Amino acid sequence: MRKKILIVDDTTFMREMLKNALDPEKYQIIGEALNGEQAVAQFKEKDPDLVILDINMPKKNGIDTLSEIMEVNPKANVIMCSDQKYDNMIMMALKRGAKDFIIKPFTATDVLKAVTKVFGEDE
Repeated sequence: MRKKILIVDDTTFMREMLKNALDPEKYQIIGEALNGEQAVAQFKEKDPDLVILDINMPKKNGIDTLSEIMEVNPKANVIMCSDQKYDNMIMMALKRGAKDFIIKPFTATDVLKAVTKVFGEDE
């Protein structure tokens, strides 16, 4: 059974890169959100196995979104996505429950390593 993934990033380009990195035989993209408000609503509605969540977004940043997701489901699998200038926010996200992070610019291999690590799969 394919794992359900929600992708959250305010840029179409990044969402496409993340989708293209994931094997459609193993992973089903069940939703895309442009900001934290949409992410929390879709998380509640679609119950994904994993959320790939950008830190820097309009309306609600990734840290606040992560906190809300963890309130809904403290066992949620969330991978944060950010560039290196937000190192302190990545550490904060890990303390708040994120399982891993991907540094931009990333490769498909970086995405797959993080996803397989979270799901405990062999690469």
